[in-house]
Order: sequence, then structure tokens, then C-alpha cells
Amino acid sequence: MNLGNPSNWKHKLSNSHQIGGIETSVIDNGAGRGVRIAWINTGTGLRYKLVLDRGMDILDAFFNEYSLAWISHAGLTAPQPFSNQGIDWLRTFGGGLLTTCGLSNAGPPNTDESGSRGLHGNYSNSPAELVSIKQPDIFSGDLSFEIVAKVRETTTFGPSLEMLRTISGKVGSAKIRIKDQVINRGNAPAPHMLLYHINCGWPLIDDGTRIVWQGEKKHKATDINNTDFNRRYEFTQCAPPMDAHTGFGEDVAFINPTADDENQVICGYANDNLELALKISFSKTQMPWLINWQHWGKNEYVTALEPATHPPIGQAEARENGTLILLDPGAGKKYDLELEVLTGEKARGFKV
Repeated sequence: MNLGNPSNWKHKLSNSHQIGGIETSVIDNGAGRGVRIAWINTGTGLRYKLVLDRGMDILDAFFNEYSLAWISHAGLTAPQPFSNQGIDWLRTFGGGLLTTCGLSNAGPPNTDESGSRGLHGNYSNSPAELVSIKQPDIFSGDLSFEIVAKVRETTTFGPSLEMLRTISGKVGSAKIRIKDQVINRGNAPAPHMLLYHINCGWPLIDDGTRIVWQGEKKHKATDINNTDFNRRYEFTQCAPPMDAHTGFGEDVAFINPTADDENQVICGYANDNLELALKISFSKTQMPWLINWQHWGKNEYVTALEPATHPPIGQAEARENGTLILLDPGAGKKYDLELEVLTGEKARGFKV
């Protein structure tokens, strides 16, 4: 059904929510009790949950009956702003289709003369301030929707970063558009790193699902620990659950991705058996790195593609090797990311 063509439904609807839109609510039970969320229905079978109190990241995501996202054992939890030491971040990591890492540290815990930082920074434990919601309008024929929020990572006498996040789409289109703008609101240069943890799980991710990317895999010291599976498939195919990934077992690839003529990077996953794919697009100018994280643990079965400003090396190493971004007061960076669900022949033919 083509919802994008108003002639199909003109004068047949009373309320735009009959075909899609944004619905906000508050969780009333479990570890996420009191957390604000927003469900977005695109009217195409694609629907997803924004967690407003976790940086307006995306947790659940479905296309028709198929889950696209991996949800951790913890699932939805309330933000814990002081889970910023060591690997405490993992205690509240819900997985989800999008977990944002940053804004000043992406990677392992690290310490240097500028201070101490925990795994993947503070962003995902920071509540967002809702700025605006635009719903589709069946009477004017404008089927676009948009939700905008502001997230701050700040401390008195220290760095003060602010991110304005816009998540948008259109009823009748199976796409998620994410636009982020990070600005230094402080009075001194502020360190900045950003990584988008796009976590996918079963049934999109299954034994044999193709991992679609093109570029140069950068070797690092831990490559010697990669499983035999990835020595064979070079991070281009999903594995079955494996004992080698029990506990902290994982494989990780740092990729220098190939961009097209417009400097866009295309990557994603394709399950040919389901004729279902998730296509990820981003600007290499904005995010020159792509990381593939694999954790094929039993009952903890997940892989992530992660566009990023840096490999997940942490602020201290980025400062030491000269790649750390320092934003001057009032200066900012913009990031654009698009996720699209493909089906049928488009999914089977998805490659770069």
C-alpha cells in the first residue's frame, strides 16, 4: 500500500495516527520505571522506540514481525548519570538499534593529565530536553514527522558540550533520519569524540546474514585473538552462537570505509533468507571510521556497525596520537545518519 500517495486515503481518515506518527509515554514498571519514551510508526511496518531519558537513542525497532535491534539482558533502564567510571557503562547498556557513545570519550576507560573517563562516555546516561514534536498532517498532505531534543554533557569549570538531535521521517517511507549538531557552549576548547553503536540482533542477524561494507580493515594488536570464523570470512558474514564468545569474548574490526562520489559510506546487513536488509548511510567527511563489533555469545547474540569520528580508542590515546577533536568555544560539528529497511529483491541485491 502506497501511503505516500494521498489519493489512496484522502477523505477516508479522521486522525493521522491511523497511518503513523509519534506517541510519547512513560514506562511504569521494571528497571525503566519513570523513563520517558516515544514510539514512532512510519506506516510501512517500520516502528521504533526512542528513549528520551537516554539521549533520545533508539531501543526497540521492528519491521513487520521482525525485530531489527538487539536488546541486552538489562533492556530499558533508567539513566544513571554517575555510571561513568571504569566499565560501569555496561550495567545500563540496553543495546538497541542506536546507542550513542561520546560526546567526549568513545572507547575504553582511560586517564591522562586531563582527567579520568569511563567506557564510552556519559551521553547514553543523559536525559534529553524535548524541544519540539511535529506530527504528520493528513489534511494538508504533509506526511513528514520530526522530534527534536537537546542533550548536555557539562560540568562547572570544565567542558560544556550540547547536542541538538533531530530524528525524522515520513509516513510511507521505511527510513530513519538522524541529524545531530554538537556545540561547545563552554569558554575553553573542549575534547570531542562520537560513535554510533548500531546494534542488530535476531532474526535480522542470523547464521549466514551478510555484513555489507567496503573498505580497508585496519589491523591492530588484538586481531591475533580473532576467531577462526573471522579469519575465514573477514567480517563479511554472521556466525552461529559460539563458545569462543562466552563472557568477554568478541571480535572487532576497525575499518577505513570506501565512500562514493558524494563522500557517502554505505554499509549494513542483509538476511537473504528473510529478504530483509538494513542499509546504513553516513558521511565519511563527518565520520571517517566504521567499526564492526561481533559478540556471538549464547543468549547474548549481537553485532554492531558503528560509524565514528575515531576508532574506539578512548580520549587519552586520541589526544596522544593527535587525532582528538578540540572544539573551540561556540564551534560545532554536524553529523547525518540514515537507516533504511530494504525488502525483497532490493534486500537480496544489497551490496556496495
